Amino acid sequence: MHALNEQAHTFKAGGKIFLRFLYWAVIACAVGCVIGAVGAGFSYAMQYTTGLRAQHPWMIWLLPVAGLVIALLYRFHAEDRQGTNLVLASLRKEAEIPVSMAISIFFSTVLTHMFGGSAGREGAALQLGGSLSAQFGRWLRMKEDDRRILTMCGMSACFAALFGTPVAAAVFCIEVISVGVMYYAALVPCVISSVSAAVMASLLGVHAESFPLEVIGGIDVLTMLRVLVLGMLCALVSILFCRTMHLASFLGEKIKNRYVRIVVGGVIVIAATMLLGTQMYSGAGMDVVAQAISGSARPEAFLIKLLLTAVTLGFGYKGGEIVPSFFVGATFGCVMGGFLNLPPGFAAAIGLAAVFCGVTNCPLSALLMAAELFGVGNLCYFLVAIAVSYQLSGYYGLYSKQKIMYSKYKPEFINIHAK
Repeated sequence: MHALNEQAHTFKAGGKIFLRFLYWAVIACAVGCVIGAVGAGFSYAMQYTTGLRAQHPWMIWLLPVAGLVIALLYRFHAEDRQGTNLVLASLRKEAEIPVSMAISIFFSTVLTHMFGGSAGREGAALQLGGSLSAQFGRWLRMKEDDRRILTMCGMSACFAALFGTPVAAAVFCIEVISVGVMYYAALVPCVISSVSAAVMASLLGVHAESFPLEVIGGIDVLTMLRVLVLGMLCALVSILFCRTMHLASFLGEKIKNRYVRIVVGGVIVIAATMLLGTQMYSGAGMDVVAQAISGSARPEAFLIKLLLTAVTLGFGYKGGEIVPSFFVGATFGCVMGGFLNLPPGFAAAIGLAAVFCGVTNCPLSALLMAAELFGVGNLCYFLVAIAVSYQLSGYYGLYSKQKIMYSKYKPEFINIHAK
């Protein structure tokens, strides 16, 4: 009799698990399709604005005017200013994401790119997807814990739709919240949402990013040692990236008037662009990333992009930090490849993945991103560089609301915010 009761209890528990799986499969697929379509629209808007600015380089002179519009927009949506930090805080029940964030980040990112600000797009995708899915959760009257999972689904979906890396997108959104702890309860929903969004974006004509990369046959010890050194250098670059971003934000906040602040930032970006004589640092810069992976990069490119992105975002313009980290990592790696006797394109790809890991503290996501962008032929080399960059980058990070739950150096619970 006891055995029968135990079997009945097991069957009942299994039924509940299966029903919850079906529940999340349906909701995550629906959210993925909807946000995938939104992400595709956002991608087309980014392509259009980038093309428009390329055709009319004079538009950069209107960057301060665009800044005033952005500042005015955020005057009415003050709670949105934290950006990705607000999304991360909401996932730990520290804040509520307003749906107005989706409106704010969409239009302000488009304006930043259209008029020559130096910023990315995937960080904006995290905010766009997170705010929309949080609103869906409120409409569905979900419990708080389920709304957090749905928010992660939305983040994964928009990231995957915009960049075409559904595997990395799904894992990134459950890895970035708390370093050392992954929210595996959200794994299946995020995977379904991410893949659904990638499929929807593909059907709508958004093509996944990918870069052909020559495979280095076998595992060569000398090459591995050179990659290890490159990983160490990338850790230093990632610390520099994070510190510069935070310093620029700190300096920007010294100017109390938001309108003056954003105009000053725009003027600095314009002046730097005119002095450099090129707009290659405007926008996200994926074309420069592609050039670096093909084996060509200017020695100073990584530092200039780092500084211009810091000024753009630190003084009030909107966009993401992730693609600029790709730019910085790829151009730095390409240049250092010549010094380390590594193929420049291969070193650029290693640099991209290692710096991305260093600034986000997400080694698994970085490895999966490398596999989706460059293939799996050189994955062992990527693994070494990413692991080294992860540990040596310390507790620095792009997002101050990211929690470092466990030490990177020993099995110790520390529970601190990223620096």
